[in-house]
Amino acid sequence: MTHSIWQYIADEELLSELISTFPTWSLLIIIAVGVFLLSKGADLMIDGVVDLAERTGMPKVVIGATIVSLGTTMPEAFVSVLAAFQGDPGLALGNGVGSIIADTGLIFGLTALISTVPLNRYILNRNGWWQVGSATLLAVLSAFLLLLPAERRFIGRPMGIGLLILLAVYMYMNFRWSKGHTEEEMDTNASEYESDAPSWLCWIMIIGGIAMVIAGARLLIPAASELALRLGVPQDVIAATMVAFGTSLPELMTAITAVRKGHPEITVGNVVGADVLNCLFVIGAASVARPLSVPVNFYLIHFPVMLLVLWSFRIFVSANKGKTFPRWQGVWLLSLYLIYVIFQYTVLA
Repeated sequence: MTHSIWQYIADEELLSELISTFPTWSLLIIIAVGVFLLSKGADLMIDGVVDLAERTGMPKVVIGATIVSLGTTMPEAFVSVLAAFQGDPGLALGNGVGSIIADTGLIFGLTALISTVPLNRYILNRNGWWQVGSATLLAVLSAFLLLLPAERRFIGRPMGIGLLILLAVYMYMNFRWSKGHTEEEMDTNASEYESDAPSWLCWIMIIGGIAMVIAGARLLIPAASELALRLGVPQDVIAATMVAFGTSLPELMTAITAVRKGHPEITVGNVVGADVLNCLFVIGAASVARPLSVPVNFYLIHFPVMLLVLWSFRIFVSANKGKTFPRWQGVWLLSLYLIYVIFQYTVLA
């Protein structure tokens, strides 16, 4: 029986069935195409969103720490929500937690290693506590699930709704904080995403970017799940490394572009904001879509590494007396990420 392309788009089981017939080498190509669509779609969407935000006169600190971060976390959100709908809790939760580790360990660590990153006290003393606090809250609440029977250990919709409420509070407080800040300080988070494009073109960029992100997520999820099955690797390992790295590419591209243009401080706001959104938005939305069970590996590996990376970053912020991050701190965070990835593929796989 011949199916239309729209049936494959709408029917998860039908698409997964089709993907399962492909050879392994073609799965790698599908994953690459999915990652490309995710990263390019998010990049296009950011350009449109930021340009519109600047036209409305929204403070640039809000654009850097919220809107740009929201744009770069859209791939994680789509992947996790769709994975939850498809009944892949390890993929949904692993993508959110793995992206937090990749953002801070890989992206910020690499940025601090290859460039001089200014220590923006405003962002890091406000949003930074949201960054580590939201992740710690997620880990603590998940730890309480260990008191329940195994079949009831899941992040349910009430907890997901609570995370989304905290997201709304975070966005609102960012706007309030920015109102009381000087324009000079706001400019430290100025974005390079500026253009003279007309408003209608901005909307086309936003809608087109969202469409590319959705298409990329629809390709990436079944291909990654099938590849994990064939390799005998647990889905949460694939999600927390390969998929999380792929969906974190927008943040990585933002960091590389910022360093290349001489504005590494943009990376700080973007990474911190992306970590908050990965926890509150990505995992919150995924658990509202469908309750997420928490595999044992999260308690043994993913949550401890996430907290080690974020609290290391937080301690660095508090301990640094200068105006920049020393390169050795970038080496430490990057090393944690590399050890995390290597350990999973050599020990857990």
